[in-house]
Amino acid sequence: MIAVVGIPFDEFSSFLHGPEKAPPLIRQAYHSDSSNYFTESSIDLKNHGGWKDAGDLHLPSGKDAIDAIESGIQNLLLHHDKILSLGGDHSTTYPVVKAISKKYGKLNILHLDAHPDLYDHFEGNKFSHACPFARIMEEGLASRLVQVGIRTMNTHQREQANRFGVEVLEMKNWQAIHQIKFDGPVYISLDIDAIDPAFAPGVSHHEPGGFTSRELLSILQNIKGNVISADLVEFNPTRDVGGITAMLAAKLFKELLDVLLRTK
Repeated sequence: MIAVVGIPFDEFSSFLHGPEKAPPLIRQAYHSDSSNYFTESSIDLKNHGGWKDAGDLHLPSGKDAIDAIESGIQNLLLHHDKILSLGGDHSTTYPVVKAISKKYGKLNILHLDAHPDLYDHFEGNKFSHACPFARIMEEGLASRLVQVGIRTMNTHQREQANRFGVEVLEMKNWQAIHQIKFDGPVYISLDIDAIDPAFAPGVSHHEPGGFTSRELLSILQNIKGNVISADLVEFNPTRDVGGITAMLAAKLFKELLDVLLRTK
């Protein structure tokens, strides 16, 4: 059974706030009459017995929120096999992964993003949304981290990637022929700004040169490995245009559920 949980938290965003408002709007777009409940592989998600919406976590502020997210995910894992979390900013990924690694051991992580989020600290905050993968790797929560779509690497983050042995497939080197294969449990962390802002304007950081919606969907649909949990983060509805990004987030939500339902 998959638990879908909203994590309405963006206190550790570095530029703009807004992603905390995303979870209910993703659900609203998912239920919109403009589409239906089928995934592209013809799984009907409406009334599907393999997943349930567990609502949103209720969180305190500051570092206490990070601890509360970890605890909330651990509680869900007592009765569910997999988690799909809806952020929120990318700072939420660290406590989610920390909880999930306690159940599954060291993870393989596929991280789709414009940014590597490997800062040791950002603006003095080690829990910033620019830092989750530094925390994950330094704590040994992942045996393999593959980052795809990156197009903002600076010197410090490149040094961090080398330090932690991160496999970085920068956007400038991406080709559709790339196949991503994993052995062992796989966690997908999907930042919507992996997609070009032409297709996803509702993000805090507009970074041109990203994936088309179709390219990103194809990556999800062709992952080789046992996907045990995932997150969808950084949708910022305050920057959306005509609900375009909300509907894309709902589409990604459905396809991530598809991946989780199809893998054992």
